[in-house]
Amino acid sequence: MNVVFYITGLLLVLIVGLIVSVDRRKIRYKPIVIMLLTQLVLTFILLNTKVGVVSIGFVSALFSKLVDLGVTGVNFVFGGLENEGEYVFFLNVLLPIVFISVLIGILNQFKILPFIIKYVGIVLSKLNGMGKMENYIAVSSAVLGQSEVFLTIKDQMDDISKRRLYTFCTSAMSAVSVAIVGAYMEIIEPQFVVVAIALNIMSALIVASIINPYELSEEEDTLTIESKKKLSFFQMISESIMDGFKVAVIVAAMLIGFIALMNGIDYLFEMLFNVSFQTILGYIFAPIAFVMGVPWADSVQAGSIMATKLVTNEFVAMLSFREISAGLTTKAVGMISVFLVSFANFSSIGIITGAVKALSSKQGDEVAKNGLKLLLGSTLASVLSATVIGLFL
Repeated sequence: MNVVFYITGLLLVLIVGLIVSVDRRKIRYKPIVIMLLTQLVLTFILLNTKVGVVSIGFVSALFSKLVDLGVTGVNFVFGGLENEGEYVFFLNVLLPIVFISVLIGILNQFKILPFIIKYVGIVLSKLNGMGKMENYIAVSSAVLGQSEVFLTIKDQMDDISKRRLYTFCTSAMSAVSVAIVGAYMEIIEPQFVVVAIALNIMSALIVASIINPYELSEEEDTLTIESKKKLSFFQMISESIMDGFKVAVIVAAMLIGFIALMNGIDYLFEMLFNVSFQTILGYIFAPIAFVMGVPWADSVQAGSIMATKLVTNEFVAMLSFREISAGLTTKAVGMISVFLVSFANFSSIGIITGAVKALSSKQGDEVAKNGLKLLLGSTLASVLSATVIGLFL
């Protein structure tokens, strides 16, 4: 049955993609097939081989240790404010982002991350036959996040075609930032976070290739990466600390606002219609979850979490998911977890539009015009990634 639902999930992504495709005749199916096969091989290795299990264990242990180290700094500053024996989300999950942000800054300062991202992207471009910059953006988005990635190509923004811009933004919205991966791993199982990050790189390119196909000339297929103004080591440390703190505070503010809003809407619906708003969303999204391969008994709850992520953000959905995950099947837990690991939600439209507009007003307007289509593409990428892991659970 897993194979059957993999096919139905794949057909869902393909059919919806074809319906909204700007030019079905230009779709190149060979790169799509190659990337689909790569996803299957990669997922099998990560979940079913000793090398994969050890690799995931190493990454999980690494981020767990980083979070623990981050908490030592948090405890020094806020330890007296924390109730003994109580788990405070802001202190234990969000503020350690500051420390991880510093480590990313150090890796960037010494050109380690840019080197890895660039050449992984080039290797992927040889594999899937897509542009070097397309693959670079897909890989770097998974590390830097949806806003920061565009700074690395800022001098080329005005010259990027509309179709290439769509592919870049779909990859950015389908990714996450390494700085907050540790926070994700505190809420959902780390193995699914690692697999999702790897799958989303390919999923975004696959979906973009269907919705927005194009071919590049040799002159267009170039890769020039801009580096930020060189700061002194301690300037970089200070800037990274502030960047990490801003992320933690922004996420906390979003959680306060969105969770209170969702609870308020639920209260109104229960008072007026005797049913929660999230339950209604669950029934709307349940067929999609089922077609992806989520067991029917779990499909309404899965649909509710998927919809919550779409209308709020992944953190709100993860916290809701954590409350119900114990009552779900292993397959449902894995698939929903993978679906949640991306920035595909309504608020990201504004974030990514602002990030691009800051670099190019013309291109920012183009992103805004295609905002809903970007959200559809990045959501389909999440659906595809969840469908792939469902085949192995």
